[in-house]
Amino acid sequence: MVLARRNFLKFAAISSLATSAFGVENKNLRQASKEEIANPYPNSKIVRTICTICSAGCGIKAEVQDGVWVRQENAVEHPISQGSHCCKGIDQIDLTKSKQRIKYPMKKENGKWIRLSWEQAINEIGDKMLDIRNESGPDSVMFLGSAKFNNQQAYYFRKFAAFWGTNNIDHVARI
Repeated sequence: MVLARRNFLKFAAISSLATSAFGVENKNLRQASKEEIANPYPNSKIVRTICTICSAGCGIKAEVQDGVWVRQENAVEHPISQGSHCCKGIDQIDLTKSKQRIKYPMKKENGKWIRLSWEQAINEIGDKMLDIRNESGPDSVMFLGSAKFNNQQAYYFRKFAAFWGTNNIDHVARI
């Protein structure tokens, strides 16, 4: 039997409603107390900050408990974002708390990822860039800016490319 999309959605809605109305009581769950509902993160504080996804400068109200960012809210009174966020900014907390986030330089050697010191990573990248420049000239490298750059960072990035000796530079925001 072929089930059309519309009928599938109807059956899914009916089954989820039936499960929630007549489902088996879960012994592992308990009702939250009024205090837990009002304050799920005791002793936390709200820190007003700026989203770092791009250089627009939208506001975030970050809730911090014991130095850990636990949740966020839109900053309604912020003059730039006025309480809204883009799809990237609304997910900002997940970027910082992700278990897949890389927190130090890594390099793949013999099919395995190994951890490098910051000094070793910077030296290896710098040496490789200088080798490319010496072998193929400064125009063999393209510099691509980031939307995370603020205006000053974009300026310095452009100056770096000029000192490198190339005009091969672009930026996500085309500034």
